[in-house]
Amino acid sequence: MGETLHTLAELGSTDISRRSLLGAVPFVASALMDPQRKWLLWLLEEEQAPHLAAVAGGSPVDQVEAMIDMFDLMDNRFGGGNVRPSIIGYLSTQLVPMLQQRTLPSNQRRTLYVYAAKLTATAGWCSYDTADYGLAERYMIQALRLCAKGGDRVLGGQILAGLSHLATNLGHPAEGAALARVGIATAKSSGSPLGLMRLHAIAARAHALLDAPRQAAASLVAADAALERSRGPAEESPWVRFLDHHYLEAEAALVHRDLGEAAEAERLAASSVKANSDRRRRQAISSSVLSTALLQQDRLDEAVGTASSALDLLSGVHSERSVQALRDFRARLAPRRNEEIVRAFERKARPILGVSAA
Repeated sequence: MGETLHTLAELGSTDISRRSLLGAVPFVASALMDPQRKWLLWLLEEEQAPHLAAVAGGSPVDQVEAMIDMFDLMDNRFGGGNVRPSIIGYLSTQLVPMLQQRTLPSNQRRTLYVYAAKLTATAGWCSYDTADYGLAERYMIQALRLCAKGGDRVLGGQILAGLSHLATNLGHPAEGAALARVGIATAKSSGSPLGLMRLHAIAARAHALLDAPRQAAASLVAADAALERSRGPAEESPWVRFLDHHYLEAEAALVHRDLGEAAEAERLAASSVKANSDRRRRQAISSSVLSTALLQQDRLDEAVGTASSALDLLSGVHSERSVQALRDFRARLAPRRNEEIVRAFERKARPILGVSAA
């Protein structure tokens, strides 16, 4: 595990000091095979299915827990691009040195490995949010290794969910589906219905992009069933307490959009937009899905109006995922680019989305 800590510290240090070089690191789908294999071997070797490691009170555990809460709040409010340097700096200069201390009590060390995995995965999501996809992959792989050391299956399943999301969105849905399957196998033994719900929802998205509507529908049914089994956030791991039926609505809207089921995508996306008024990134992404669903029903004025409102939501939020979602909608407008309402949207969108490739 010392090698993983060294790799993480080196990655963070290089990330901070040489961003221009690291930004060019490519996402490599084949690089995901070895982490999946090692994680599955770890699952098989474990005699029990541990939940979140027990947290011993007092410093340094309480301090790291507070930092995780703060970083999550900043990420949700302002996007990964704004909080990412702080997370990487804290990991490199504070948390990794803590874990390298020989005198650290074993119960605290185990918990801090879990916390390091959580923060490293967050750094991966932030990299994803700034379109540094190769970095996102690297951070999430390191997070999975740290998570095995900490023995937290709930968090491990969520890291696999992140890797699946990344692979699917980058045009590798087969890899995304495989990662989701590993995550589902992990979550089934973790005692976390909410974590399982998320993984089934992410699997559904991969199946939709693979043009497998039956598998996608079955995954959504499984996600809904897992959600029904949850006894509420208080009975769940802290890593999945943010998940609820609104999250499932947003993911299901993407699935129905990708399957061309516009009316259902509209219903679910509209509900997600309304429910996420305090989370601008999620609201902007759901608005773009709603825009596409309206466009699929030939309701151009409503579609463009909704997308225009989504552009306004991005003020002060540094989120490439939100930008890419709106670029996807803009690309779908290409056949109608000569209409005035579309030209006006393009003019408004250009400063945020860049020049259209159409």
